[in-house]
Amino acid sequence: LLGSPAIAITSSEELLVYEGVGDHHAADAFRHAQNTLKDGRTQVLGPDVITCDVPECPIRYAVVVPLTTDDRVVGSLAAYGDHASAGLVRATQEVANWVDVQLELAELDRSRTLLMEAEVRALRAQISPHFIYNSLTTIASFVRTDPERARELLLEFAEFVRYALRRKADLTTLADELICMDRYLVLERARFGDRLRFTVQVAPEVLGVRVPFLCLQPLVENAIKHGMPGEVRVVIKDAGSEAHIWVEDDGIGMDPDQVKAVLSEEPT
Repeated sequence: LLGSPAIAITSSEELLVYEGVGDHHAADAFRHAQNTLKDGRTQVLGPDVITCDVPECPIRYAVVVPLTTDDRVVGSLAAYGDHASAGLVRATQEVANWVDVQLELAELDRSRTLLMEAEVRALRAQISPHFIYNSLTTIASFVRTDPERARELLLEFAEFVRYALRRKADLTTLADELICMDRYLVLERARFGDRLRFTVQVAPEVLGVRVPFLCLQPLVENAIKHGMPGEVRVVIKDAGSEAHIWVEDDGIGMDPDQVKAVLSEEPT
């Protein structure tokens, strides 16, 4: 784009890349950008600053332009060469503007990623303390009447908690999520008995699909909470590069007027 023998890109803290001829100038590239990083102004540097002891080196001038996002100087772009014309200054500024747009898009993607991570953490936090308390109370009720059942439930509870509270990547396999969901259901069936009916339909092809860690159990818990007494259904289908997941219940549901208000964002 610039036709320059070399360019350099820095962050506000260090040189990120020096590309082109005159590699021996790379060590000074961040120093060349210091004034631009401080005041956010384009700088034209001449031979008094771009010193060189190599006669055949074409690097004698540099045009240093700030890179910005959200009105903050976050780096610099420098075009090196044997001259520094007004055309090169304008061209470098235009390329810097294009880089600024890419930085803003990257920042937007980062914000979206942070939002998704926050939503995942919120899902993990939805493991209800009431569920933990109720599970332990249910297990305690079997200690005298059915010690073996109490032991089995306690082991299921321990494995569920171990999975839910472990520190690992935000993605896991759908197979692991289904195992976690099954342990949760064992505990809930012990509590609700025949009042809880549950069906699961899973396409074998999707078991290896990567999904957000602990994304399925909170949805199932919510369906049980609002669908009891009744049946909860989990359907997971293969959709090519995706896996489509439905969690449904046949409970009484929400009042139709309230649903209409929520969907229309009207105050209730």
